[in-house]
Amino acid sequence: MKRRITYIQRSDAGFDPEQAVVTPKSLTIRNLVAAREDRLTFELNDLSSELRDLLHKSKDVHVRWATEESFDAVPPFASRVSPGLHVLHTPLDADQSSETFCSWLGAAFGRNENEEALDCSQHENTFIESPHRTTDSHAATSLQYHTQLPSLKPFISNIKRAICGPHTTESAQCIAVADSLSTADVVDVDYDGTSNTLVLSGFWANGPTGGWSEEIHKPTQKSDKVEFGLLGAEPGIGADEVKVGGLLAVVGEDKKLKPTMFSFPSRHHVLPQSASYAISFSEPTGLHPTMSITIPRSSLNRPSAPDDTTCSLHTYLTLPSSIFGDQYQLGTSDSLFLQSHNLAGLRAHSGETDLEAPDWAVKGWGSNWLFELATPTDDDLASQSSNWTSTIPLHLRYLHPSDTGYRPVHVPWPVVFWACSSEYEEESIGINPFDRTHLGYDSLFSPRTFFYQLHPQSEHLVEKLDAPVLNLGDGQGFFQTHNIELGTSIVISLGFFWVLWQLARVAWSSGLGANNTAQQVEVHDKKD
Repeated sequence: MKRRITYIQRSDAGFDPEQAVVTPKSLTIRNLVAAREDRLTFELNDLSSELRDLLHKSKDVHVRWATEESFDAVPPFASRVSPGLHVLHTPLDADQSSETFCSWLGAAFGRNENEEALDCSQHENTFIESPHRTTDSHAATSLQYHTQLPSLKPFISNIKRAICGPHTTESAQCIAVADSLSTADVVDVDYDGTSNTLVLSGFWANGPTGGWSEEIHKPTQKSDKVEFGLLGAEPGIGADEVKVGGLLAVVGEDKKLKPTMFSFPSRHHVLPQSASYAISFSEPTGLHPTMSITIPRSSLNRPSAPDDTTCSLHTYLTLPSSIFGDQYQLGTSDSLFLQSHNLAGLRAHSGETDLEAPDWAVKGWGSNWLFELATPTDDDLASQSSNWTSTIPLHLRYLHPSDTGYRPVHVPWPVVFWACSSEYEEESIGINPFDRTHLGYDSLFSPRTFFYQLHPQSEHLVEKLDAPVLNLGDGQGFFQTHNIELGTSIVISLGFFWVLWQLARVAWSSGLGANNTAQQVEVHDKKD
């Protein structure tokens, strides 16, 4: 097992050399105020046999989890995803059964916010296909899953059993890291079938009260390694670079912390705190809520990206099955519609988009939507000071009845970012030791695209909507269950009697007609 611990201090944070002390067998940290990433790398032999068998059937697995509470992204850990659990899975064989993977997913992450087991049966039923760029027609098809997941407690217990068990050489160290994930802001799990390694990492934007304090011991096995870094980050010489400097050490090998400074190209960058956005829904939401994305005009200036890039503002929505967009309405090229909503266009979407299906008939977990947002002209930016708002019309599905006449629908905040793509589309960015990929939206842009993340302005990043449903309660409203049942019975009965009456009229009319015909024939015979 290899472990990498990285602390990122802000420029205004003080540091005393006594806060990081190195001995031949350990490294001690005291009251260190910093952001932190803890990263564990495992060979397959370090894992339980059950997890090894599961991973052998996969090309790759990427799990991304983000807290529902707001946190500050700090360079070089600047990327963001919507709150909740995101899973990207590429099976080794596209035709193989996915029941095993779904069973593991349900066991690993336990229950969702409604205390229900994660809804995962088979990929073809629950997962949706990830969208690709139009130039990636031969790319391997990844399957995607998302659910609201406020807590990682069941996952932490599973880590201790499947990853940190007695088969792991540094079991105690692994368990300590697993326990600490309960307070993390971001947790990632990555399996690469090419390298046959599993990487588990957690990120904390802020430490505990009083700062980080811990003692990191030398590994007991020579094959294991613990790397430590105490760094500060700032913009590099190039517009696409991040420069870091500070102190490094390998625990148990180095006798003192070694100074270092290096720079690297970064895919994700942090904008100033003033570059923010807010999400809201018009009231009352009804069955056709409209999502509003409000951005201060000061956030609409082009970021300081490389000169050879073209920048545009985007948002990436992750919607549960209970709420969806109309792909025909949102995918229009009608300039009047787009201008009325301050949208430049729908750039990609995937998942459940059936316009008529109720929520209980939808098999997939939901849908993803990538929009390019329109931005005001330079003259508008200079002349107006009000916020800029883009709106996205959405639709609620019919949900199961309730005793109150409403059911909650939880909508995670989308991410909003500037995407700056180079004209040299297929040129890679370069090696970044802190790079983070497989976020859902990054694969929809060329490899040489830089992302500049706006900051969400809210303490809680999940919106709760009250969806109107059939009322099963005994309230005073007219549309109560017993009223509807009574009304339905009356209408059916009236309809039944009306049909009988019409049949009787036809039969009576037919009888009279037959009698008249017979009488006419008789009269005619007499005349003859």
